[in-house]
Amino acid sequence: MYEVEVKVAADLAAVAERLDELGAEQTGDVLQVDTYYDAPHRDFAETDEALRVRRETSDGETAARITYKGPLVEAESKTREEVETGVTDGEKADAIFEQLGFDPAATVRKDRCFYRYEGYTITLDDVEGVGEFVEVETETDASGVEAAREGAYEVLRALGLDPEDQTRTSYLGLLLDDA
Repeated sequence: MYEVEVKVAADLAAVAERLDELGAEQTGDVLQVDTYYDAPHRDFAETDEALRVRRETSDGETAARITYKGPLVEAESKTREEVETGVTDGEKADAIFEQLGFDPAATVRKDRCFYRYEGYTITLDDVEGVGEFVEVETETDASGVEAAREGAYEVLRALGLDPEDQTRTSYLGLLLDDA
């Protein structure tokens, strides 16, 4: 499965107002705390991969997931292979990675508000130490990447945003660049 994502820096209040005007469905909000790991056997910064443990808190409940993100597969968006699974205990997942030689690289904290519109998930992100961003994303197989990307561009335009302003750098990369 491929995650097709387009991310643009934006004024979240203005985008939320536009989403309301368009009749988009607000589907929830969460606090996410992502711990990213460096691998002992290769440099994820060089291979453009990521491994993280995500803790997501919503309505007082916290859940955890492990995610592997492969390298970007095209130049026009942040499309990459993604493998993810839930875990019952984020702290134990952290301990397993550390025991195997994976070192915590950085922690990214973000407040996220989710919407659904035209078959896409639109996420309004306030990322601690980085700024405000809008992500438009969907999942597809390899044959659907181009159509999914073009659809994401159309959603951005409907929100009054320019796909040409996108950043393909991850929040982790943006955080580390600012450090």
